Amino acid sequence: MKKVVVFCGSSLGFNPIYKEAAIELANYFAKNNIGLVYGGGKVGMMGILADTVLEQKGEVIGVIPKLLEKEEVVHAGVEEMIVCKKMSERKVIMSKLIDGYITLPGGFGTLDELFEALTLNQLHIEQKPVGLLNVNGFFDAVLLQLDKMVEEGYLKPTNRKMLLVGTSVEDLMQKMNNYKAPKIDHVINKVIR
Repeated sequence: MKKVVVFCGSSLGFNPIYKEAAIELANYFAKNNIGLVYGGGKVGMMGILADTVLEQKGEVIGVIPKLLEKEEVVHAGVEEMIVCKKMSERKVIMSKLIDGYITLPGGFGTLDELFEALTLNQLHIEQKPVGLLNVNGFFDAVLLQLDKMVEEGYLKPTNRKMLLVGTSVEDLMQKMNNYKAPKIDHVINKVIR
């Protein structure tokens, strides 16, 4: 993979373990010449990721909506900053730049981006690996919900397997590098049995 988008919070959260995970991921990217594509912010997990990659002379591309640029959260140290009109446009631009997706802890926006990436893969609009770094069990409840969706017939087991989960950067990156998109006959089945 040459470029990976990382979805994460504009906050650091309360537990320093999440910041440490962002630093570890950024170090992995820099060491392995993987370009970071991210939300363009200078604060929270986003800022830590960008700062760490930049300190090691790695590639960083920010994509930020004009609204957030005006709020003065844009990272001035990122040379390649794409400013777009809307949040929805941001995701399209990111998708065109990258070979895979990784999600770190965050809030509503982070989950929105994760689920859009999964939906694009489910509909075979894309066939890129979608990874979740489950630091400190942060996403355990989300993963249980996905299992419940399979159990209740709202999510196909094949599609559930599209989400690659790792508890360490090395583990997750190995899964992403080995990912093969599932083959499908039909995007939507009228009845799941």
